[in-house]
Parts: sequence; C-alpha cells; structure tokens
Amino acid sequence: MRVLVVEDQPKMSRLLQRGLQDDGIAADVTDNGEDALWMAGSTEFDAVILDVMLPGIDGFETCRRLRADGVWAPILMLTARDAVEDRVSGLDSGADDYLVKPFSFAELSARLRALIRRGSVVRPALLKVDDLELDPAARKVHRGGTGIDLSVKEFALLETFMRRPGDVLSRLQLLEHAWDYEYENRSNVVDVYVRYLREKIDRPFGRDSIETIRGAGYRMRIGASS
Repeated sequence: MRVLVVEDQPKMSRLLQRGLQDDGIAADVTDNGEDALWMAGSTEFDAVILDVMLPGIDGFETCRRLRADGVWAPILMLTARDAVEDRVSGLDSGADDYLVKPFSFAELSARLRALIRRGSVVRPALLKVDDLELDPAARKVHRGGTGIDLSVKEFALLETFMRRPGDVLSRLQLLEHAWDYEYENRSNVVDVYVRYLREKIDRPFGRDSIETIRGAGYRMRIGASS
C-alpha cells in the first residue's frame, strides 16, 4: 500500500512516515497543499493523510480540490483544532475521517486501515448532473447558475436521485431514502413529491430530467433536454 502524507511540521511528518513504513506502508511526504495536488494527480495512492494547517492553501481547500480533480482515495484529516465546526468543515470538504492532535499512532494506524479497506469510492462533496448542481452541506440547489428553493423533503428526494443518476429507482427505494417509517409503502407521497420537483427543477428550465419508468419507478436522466 502507498499513502501520501501532507504535513508541514517536519518532526510530525518524519514520525508519520517512519510509523507507516514500520507498518509496511510506503509513505510519500509533502509539506504543502499545492504539491499534494500534483502528487495525488500523478500517483494512485491508497489513502491520504492531510493536515489542516498548511502554508498556502489549507487542508480544507486541498481536500476540496482533490475531490474536484477526481481523486477519490480515502482522506484522513489531522488538526489541532477540535472545534465541532472545524470537524464539520473537514468532513464536508470531502474528507472521510478526522483525527485531532495529539493522537496515538496506534489509533491513526487503525483508522487508516479501516479507510483503506473501504477503498477508493466516488463520493463527491458536490453532486452534479448536467447543469443541475446540489450541495448537500450547504443545502443549496442550482440549475444553470440559477438558485432553486426546495423544501426539506424535496431536497432529500432530489439528493437520492442525484446520487444514482441513470438508475431506475422504485417508489420503495425512494421512500426508504427520503422518508421514515411513518409512511406506508403504498402511499402516493413519492408521486406527489416527484411532481413538486418537476415543477421546480425541470419545467421552468425547459428540462425533463426525472423520467417515469412505467411499472418500475423513476429515473434521473443524464443529458436531459427540453
């Protein structure tokens, strides 16, 4: 396995590199986000250990850019900042786990092994299908740069569609992801909210992105046109 360590404190980076090597993991080290971007873009790493406080672009921005560049290796963020909002910012920027300094190397190693077992899975922080964009953290939706106001349930339903574009989703699947157990499976609530969504994300823009698949459910089309 091969891991990229992005840490600007020389003592810490040496300790991390030595510990990983002792665990049989090859470790490449850099002290800034800019180098991390080109290194991760040119080499397929199994994971990235990323410090938040870096010179130049910080760890949050580095993480966002890695995900935007299509780097899906698991990212473990390190920081001395333990405020809840900092942990939220790290996870919302695309990180998979968060470890506050000081920490034991044994815990870091265990977290890293758990992340590597999951492998590299596409999990963008910003969902995009054609010109429709959804930001789960900011809870904002745009189509072609125009903001769209959605209710909580409309947003949840749209997020479900956008996480599986092109897939046919049954009403039961949509219920399971966007509603709780108080709704019975035979309820027509899905059909009602699909209609609400179409009125907000499609018709004003001359689009037809949510397709009805007769007898099966619904599908978010890729390349939907007027």
